[in-house]
Order: sequence, then C-alpha cells, then structure tokens
Amino acid sequence: MIRASACCLLFVLLSAPTAGAQGGPLQGFDGYVATAVRDWEVPGLAIAVVRNDSVVFMRGFGVRTLGKPDPVDEHTLFAIGSTTKAFTTTALAMLVDEGKVRWDDPVTKYLPGFQLANPSVTREFTVRDLVTHRSGLPTADLLWYASPNTAGEIIRRLRFLKPASGLRSRYAYNNNMYAVAGAVIAAASGMPWEEFVRRRILLPLGMTSTLTGVGGLATRPNVATPHRPIDDTIRAIPYRDLDNIAPAGAMNASVADLAKWVRFQLDSARVGGRRLVDSTSYREMLAPQFVIPPESFYPAARLVRPNFIAYGLGWFLQDYRGRKLVMHTGSIDGMSALIGMLPDERLGVIVLANLDHAELRHALMYHAFDLHLGGTSRDWSAELRAICTGKRESDELPFKRPSRHGWSTPAPRYHSECTPAPTRTAFTATSTCVWRRARWLPGSAPGYVGDLEHWHHDIYRARWRDRVLGRSFYNL
Repeated sequence: MIRASACCLLFVLLSAPTAGAQGGPLQGFDGYVATAVRDWEVPGLAIAVVRNDSVVFMRGFGVRTLGKPDPVDEHTLFAIGSTTKAFTTTALAMLVDEGKVRWDDPVTKYLPGFQLANPSVTREFTVRDLVTHRSGLPTADLLWYASPNTAGEIIRRLRFLKPASGLRSRYAYNNNMYAVAGAVIAAASGMPWEEFVRRRILLPLGMTSTLTGVGGLATRPNVATPHRPIDDTIRAIPYRDLDNIAPAGAMNASVADLAKWVRFQLDSARVGGRRLVDSTSYREMLAPQFVIPPESFYPAARLVRPNFIAYGLGWFLQDYRGRKLVMHTGSIDGMSALIGMLPDERLGVIVLANLDHAELRHALMYHAFDLHLGGTSRDWSAELRAICTGKRESDELPFKRPSRHGWSTPAPRYHSECTPAPTRTAFTATSTCVWRRARWLPGSAPGYVGDLEHWHHDIYRARWRDRVLGRSFYNL
C-alpha cells in the first residue's frame, strides 16, 4: 500500500461485463461482484480467482474511464501499487539461492555508500530489515511522492532522516527501504531491478503484458484510467510516475497476468514444474518476520478478528478461518489492488480497481474464500461498507468546523508565506498564505504547494494547487 487514505469514496458506476468462467462453488459470484461494484460505486474493476493451478473465475466490470464506453476486461492494465513488493522480495530470494545475497548480511556489503543517521544502525542494518518495515525510520513518503528525487537521491537522503524508533523495535511501513532493496538487487545481479524482474520473473511466467513502470503505457490499447475524488466528485486523473520508487510499487498488470503470478506462488514458486525459487527461500518469504499492531492494519480486520498479524518478506500475513492468509494490497493515485492467497487450500484472489483505495477489494476476497470453504453466508460487502462509512465520519470529526471558530493562533511562519503577515497573536480571516509542505527536506515534494487557511484554533486546511492531491488538515 503506497499511501494511507480514507476508506470510502463517492462516485458513479458504468457497468460493462466481459466474459468469464463460473461454476461450482462460485455459482452466482459474478452477480455478487456486480452488486458490490454498484454499491461501492467503483468505475471499473477486474477480478480473478485461482484454485488448484486453474483460473476458475476471471472477469471485468465497469469501464476504464468514466464517461467513456470502453469496458474493463481481464486484460485491462491497472497500476498494482505495493503488490509490487512481493516481486522485489522474490528477486532477492533468487539471489539468495544463488549465493549472491544473504538476508542477514549488512546492506553496506552491497551498497558501501548506504548511510543512516546513526552509524551503528548503518553497520547493523540488513537486507531483511529493508523489506520488513522495521527500520525504525519514519514513513517519509515525501522523499519520493510528487518529488523529482531519483532513486539514488532518495537513498542518499535517508541519512538525514531522524529515527522515529529503534531499529527492529516498531512496525512502520516504509516504501523508501524498497528503493534500497532494488539497488541491492542491481548491485548483486549486475542488472537494474526492472531488467531483473522482467528477465527472471515476468518472462518465465509468461506475464508478457506486465510493465515495471509507467513507460510503455501510452502505447497500450487497454489501460484503465485512475480516478479519485476532487472537490467531492470522482474524476479521472493522470497516472502517477513512480519510477523513482519502482521496487516498492510501480508495476502495472492485468488480472490475466497476475493469475499466472498467483499460480506460481500457490505452486511454491514453480512454473511448469520448474522451480524458480528454492523451497527454503519460498517458505522464508511467507514466514512471519515482524508483528504488526492491530491499529496499523486494514479496517477489514475488525470483521475478521485475526489471531495474529505479521509482515513476511513482501507479504502481509494473518489467519483466516484456521488457515494462513498471505495477502498484500496496492494503493496509489486513483488505483487499488489486492492479491490474497490461502496457500494450504491452493486458493488465490486478485482484485484490481481504477479508484483510489476501493476497499471493496477485501470484501470480494473474503467472499470468494468463503464460497470455497463453505459454512458461512456473511455479506462482506455490506458489513465492510458500514465500517468504512463509520471510519470516514470518525476521521472527519476532529476537523468539523464549529459555527463560532476562533482565530487564536498565527500561521506557522517556517512553513508559509502570508500576505498580510499574521500578527504575533492572531491569524485573521483576511490573511492568505502559500504553504510549502516538507520545506525541511529541500527539493522534496514540490507538488505540495497550496493555499493555507486557518480552520479553528491550531488546525489549518491546505488546498493543494495540484488538485489531485486534494485538501489536507494539519494541527500546526
């Protein structure tokens, strides 16, 4: 998941079904998906279900772009966001098998220039630490998001980040570490991350339409358009170029190609009977590496109530109905993805949608699992929608503007330029400010330039000039 955001969104649905196989436990599944897509008002969605090395369901719903008739089908390309991370850890596992990388080697063995703020942490920081979100660093997504920083510059700037906790002491999702992991792959293999993934994973699996970045999308005829709310209306938005953080979340794929990836994973990293990753390395990728606190997990966990939540090597891990669930989502501007598997059942689900954080993805995954496992008729879509609606209202509550709001605090001068300048004791309604977020990291996130207005007491609202970024509230 590249970015955190609110759970629920409002938009308009246009439905255009494509052909898909259905039968057995999945009888009626297409109707459930169509209803969920309509209820959640998702512009377009594609879903596939894999069981026992066979694709038992694969179909598109809705349209690629609101206002246009082109339908989503099983070959439509979507940005898959952070589900890319498992491709990166699989690449590392291949290098581990070849003796070119070891999980617990220091990163400096492969990248001598790698440096963090604390020299002792730099010396101890391992390849495993890169891909398990236990670095102790803050999320710091502004190093890459809406930023001109290259991958090399992102890695260089890590030395200036003040740790938020001790190494391996606290879970904190961090995309920047995967940029470092991509550099390790390049150093150990002699080829860039993109080329390694294409040669060693995509080509052997026959994932011929999958791209490792935005390059080439413009020439493809069947590509979904990202959508997100702008001024409370769902609109089409441009693709976000994520090539500077590619190993964390830049890939683009269809459910047809990702079904091949899931078949490979469910067959313990084999394709056509040929093993691409050693069984020991495969098990290590799906083994818990670090515990995740419940408050840092997905809203759907409130319904599932898992007994354990952990991060593996590029995968989230939890239990579901007595089985191990291996899963990851992907979320980036206007796109949502989910890949979930019950390895013991050899059952997997892929959901791709062209809407920011379309959380019905979890509902469809759990419903598909239940149809195969039997014994329940729970309406995941309705229950999760209720939770998401409540969560959205709860998230907005602290920013409800009172009818009589105060002007008691000046705008933070180190973040803004105001005309006229606020007094030492008051920020008046006539003051206007241009706010440049993340000024403490010069050159980062230039897209975050907006007009700042005082909201109430210490709370300010920023209206970003890049309208795709929406609005943000800050307690400054």
